[in-house]
Amino acid sequence: MEKSTIKTPLRKLRRRTTKRSWKLKQKLKLAWKSFKIRVKSHLPGFLLIKKRLTHMTSRNQEPELAQTARRICKISNDATNSLAYLLQLPKYSASDFLDRGDMMTPAASPRENISKAWRELHGSKNWENLLDPLHPWLRREITKYGEFVESVYDSLDFDPLSEFCGSCRYNRNKLFEELGLTRHGYKVTKYIYAMSHVDVPQWFLSSSLGETWSKDSNWMGFVAVSGDRESLRIGRRDIVVAWRGTVTPTEWFMDLRTSKEPFDCKSEHGKNVVKVQSGFFSIYNSKSEQTRYNKESASEQTMDEVKRLVKFFTDRGEEVSLTVTGHSLGGALALMNAYEAARDVPELSGNVSVISFGAPRVGNLAFKERMNSMGVKVLRVVNKQDIVPKLPGIVFNKVLNKLNPITSRLSWVYRHVGTQLKLDVFSSPYIKQDSDLAGCHNLEVYLHVLDGFHRKKSGFRVNARRDVASVNKNTDMLLDHLRIPECWYQVAHKGLILNKQTGRWVKPVRAPEDIPSPLSTGPRPIYNL
Repeated sequence: MEKSTIKTPLRKLRRRTTKRSWKLKQKLKLAWKSFKIRVKSHLPGFLLIKKRLTHMTSRNQEPELAQTARRICKISNDATNSLAYLLQLPKYSASDFLDRGDMMTPAASPRENISKAWRELHGSKNWENLLDPLHPWLRREITKYGEFVESVYDSLDFDPLSEFCGSCRYNRNKLFEELGLTRHGYKVTKYIYAMSHVDVPQWFLSSSLGETWSKDSNWMGFVAVSGDRESLRIGRRDIVVAWRGTVTPTEWFMDLRTSKEPFDCKSEHGKNVVKVQSGFFSIYNSKSEQTRYNKESASEQTMDEVKRLVKFFTDRGEEVSLTVTGHSLGGALALMNAYEAARDVPELSGNVSVISFGAPRVGNLAFKERMNSMGVKVLRVVNKQDIVPKLPGIVFNKVLNKLNPITSRLSWVYRHVGTQLKLDVFSSPYIKQDSDLAGCHNLEVYLHVLDGFHRKKSGFRVNARRDVASVNKNTDMLLDHLRIPECWYQVAHKGLILNKQTGRWVKPVRAPEDIPSPLSTGPRPIYNL
């Protein structure tokens, strides 16, 4: 008894000492691995091969680091904060945004040849086993289409003092060149204009500088097609239609209307009439002979160009796909566009997909079922904190969903279509945790969070490459210590230039080729693809 009473305290003391030393070793080991990953991920450009190997090992080490962290946290709760900090990699500072030329890490990952897997990436199997974890090839393809939509925002003239407010600042032949998107290997073939039959605020009708280029039309997006080299990489000729979201007050007003309009009279069967939200329908289908740019509706402009391109390439024996992409209101227009293409262009059967970002609900149950029956594949990228995907009818639809299956067959309830990829804005270590939720709808925020997403239960991706500064293009979401100005994206000097001869700041005159022309909306031949 005496021996046991003497040895028991010593055993307990040894166990405590062993646990402490083990925890310390694990912490040091985790910190050292984290440090090595951070250093190697910032290697200069001339160590290209080593850098690729580093990103591969970093991705393999991420689950190991997370597992070690969980084991330590089970033993010691006071280590949670420091371990969470270590796992937020890479950790940028203001110095990382200083221009160092070729020594900086590229903002985009290399793109592989996906010609053998393009059908799965295009949604032939509803992206099964590709979303959790998110396949890197799919991530890059989604980002590509998101950047096409962002290019519409970036080139839109929304200055109310400009006579060209609501138009594109560049002609279609140099749009991608001006915005640095030629690397994607696509060529714009047509611009899309839209109008709406509602009262437009006065500032949109005219400006203080004189008459506007159009009193009732807005530039909404474009049609583009992949070039020869890109088509070889992706395994088919890809036609893209990109739709922007809401910017002007007119469109915001229309977004708030909740009534429905019949969309497809050809598919009416008794009570199952395909209907869509009336505001979206008006922007997509409105036209007038009194206008210069909308003698044809946005629907007619787009479908004419898609049919022309499909005929051109199928006559050459090529396989053609259609990818319609859009953000916010543009996501709603993309769904209606894909519906019409699948219905009216039989050559595209099974090859029509939609990639939308923060898109609202569009139509009723009949619209959803008809989309599914035609084989249209829809991938909805949604931020958890974004309210727009819950519209229209945020309260009403939420209550009815809870009553499911009683209300599951109600034809007048708004329905989402397709597969959802759900993101969390605050998973990013670079975004303020107290950010305004309105910024969670911004497309650049979507692309940033998408670039860092690996799977639902893992943190921000270690080897995310997309430029973090882009988040603050039109928001104030980034942490202050990064020193990125809020809403920094704008035309230099707000559109004014210095006349060196007179010393005066003046409004520049647009180049003739950049002035919107009704002729630019007509069919164009295809050159130099």
